[in-house]
Amino acid sequence: MQDKIKGTNPETIIVDNQEVNLDLFIEAFKELKTSQKVESKAKMKYAQEQELKPYQAELIKLQQYLEDNNRKMIILFEGRDAAGKGGTIRRVSRYMNEKHYRIVALGKPTEEQRTQWFYQKYITQFPRGGEIVLFDRSWYNRAMVEHVFGFCSKKEYDDFMRGVKGFEKDLVRQDIILIKLYFSVTKDEQAKRFEKRKTDPLRQWKLSEIDVQAQERWDDFTNTKYEMLKQTHGHKTPWTVLRSVNKHKARLEAIKVILNSVNYPGRNEDLEYITDPKVVISGSREIELMEAQQIKKGKFIG
Repeated sequence: MQDKIKGTNPETIIVDNQEVNLDLFIEAFKELKTSQKVESKAKMKYAQEQELKPYQAELIKLQQYLEDNNRKMIILFEGRDAAGKGGTIRRVSRYMNEKHYRIVALGKPTEEQRTQWFYQKYITQFPRGGEIVLFDRSWYNRAMVEHVFGFCSKKEYDDFMRGVKGFEKDLVRQDIILIKLYFSVTKDEQAKRFEKRKTDPLRQWKLSEIDVQAQERWDDFTNTKYEMLKQTHGHKTPWTVLRSVNKHKARLEAIKVILNSVNYPGRNEDLEYITDPKVVISGSREIELMEAQQIKKGKFIG
């Protein structure tokens, strides 16, 4: 094929011995590149979903074990706005038996709930025997969002921080499997995800006034995250931190963490259950890393 450009400022070019308008040629080229990019992205997403499926099948086995043994599981999904909690919850629950799991995302407390014991509205959502409850944000709202934005008093915050470890230890003593996941995203990545929410009509509902302020209050959230981990991470009720800049890796590793929490029968031994140390960080290790940041840079980074 021999392509020729006519003149010094051409309006047409010769492609396969045919004269083609240059502007139309450029537009067609751009559309082709966009189409190829979309196709490549679709293939990547398909491959990622296929990678999750064997682990999602294991979650069904885990569910069956809990049902057979009348055991209860609570999974807390915490982290900053746009950290990837909701997407992970959808992947965890996608193929589960709907009769034996619930997703709980509670809104602002009602006037009646404000007069009740703080944990009361959460306890009413706790699992029955053989059930998993996934909390999309939990009682740790008090330790993070409520504290940062002043939605609770200092006394309410202090009382929560003093009492939550004992509350959770009681849950574990009563044979509830408690998994606490904290999704950690960088400030730049959070900003990118917020920008997508602004322009994507399918995501705009996710953007709230608190989201808009989240970037401005980044350091406040970081300091609060440190205090929360420092005071509420324990041997029997540990935090697991997931680096969630790469959403797919965070989803896969979160599923592994859940599967590793129970010794259920029939496990597919051909799968890799060891978590990626670049993505999955223990709460104690995260505390150490944040303290090292403070020493080196004079403040916590994220």
